[in-house]
Amino acid sequence: MKKILMTAAAATAVALASFAPASAADVTLRLGHLWPSVAGIHKDLLAKWGEKVEADSEGRISVEIYPSSTLAKPPAQYESVKTGIMDATMTIQGYSANRFPLTQIVELPGLAKNGKHGSCILQGLYDEGLLADEYADTHPLFLMTHGPGLIHTADKAVKVPADLAGLRIRRPTTVVAKLLEDFGAQPVGMPAPASYQSMQRGVIDGVALPWEGALAFRLNELAKHHTEVGGLYTLSFVVAMNKSVYDGLPDDLKKIIDANSGKEWSEKGGAVFDALDVKGRKQAEEAGHEIIEIEGGIDNPDWKPALTGATEAYIKELEDKGLPGQKVYDRALELAQSCR
Repeated sequence: MKKILMTAAAATAVALASFAPASAADVTLRLGHLWPSVAGIHKDLLAKWGEKVEADSEGRISVEIYPSSTLAKPPAQYESVKTGIMDATMTIQGYSANRFPLTQIVELPGLAKNGKHGSCILQGLYDEGLLADEYADTHPLFLMTHGPGLIHTADKAVKVPADLAGLRIRRPTTVVAKLLEDFGAQPVGMPAPASYQSMQRGVIDGVALPWEGALAFRLNELAKHHTEVGGLYTLSFVVAMNKSVYDGLPDDLKKIIDANSGKEWSEKGGAVFDALDVKGRKQAEEAGHEIIEIEGGIDNPDWKPALTGATEAYIKELEDKGLPGQKVYDRALELAQSCR
């Protein structure tokens, strides 16, 4: 009888084992970000990156993705990767004030035509070592930009700069804040996920976001007027990993991470932003919103003086701090010509 019970127990163990994975992952990476789980950046970029890493490592690396700022609030995400609260993030450099001044040169008017183009410029600057010191405390995987930022307002249409006077506009970074200030607006700093509630409550009159952001954070439900000043600004992003976590990987797994880093994924990220821009604009069109296209974009005589002044002031500010602002800006202009 004892023998029969032992045999049955052994059979049960074999049956249970058949439902278990063949082997657990050697490494689990916890990647947090600010977008909701339904957003395209989560589904079409970060989830795809995680799947590729897991497949290339044959399951030895598991990537757990935490959307909606569940591991850290947007302004703290980069620092949280540095300190090991999470293993990796995709975040906005400008949310860490004064930490990435050379990187934020790419935000200046007229540099980036779209997300893929801006990503090529930014990744190029990093790969050439011009931005390396700003990322010494983490291990960056790839950098990218979104497409052209624009102004979305709830009630008042913005057709000329004077229309911005007194409007409370959510701004993503201090660079964009300076642009808005020069037009007479009142910039209000807040992470993108807070924009919907703030506009709904009347705390702000509008937001500066690309079409992707209006789509991801449901701003097209509230903003009925959209002003496209082609090349007004763009925004930089980084997918970064905790330095100790990366350094602690065995060499073969480091190669997997390295193979899923750099230019290819940078441009994939930019392309995802561009595709989402198309969806966001289409959503506004189908809702019957007013879309105002400024003739000539940043070269429009009503808009150009303030935009040119903001660029010159930012470069001078960097130079006054002993940073090679002009050198990096000049190289960004050269890359803008060679990137496609």
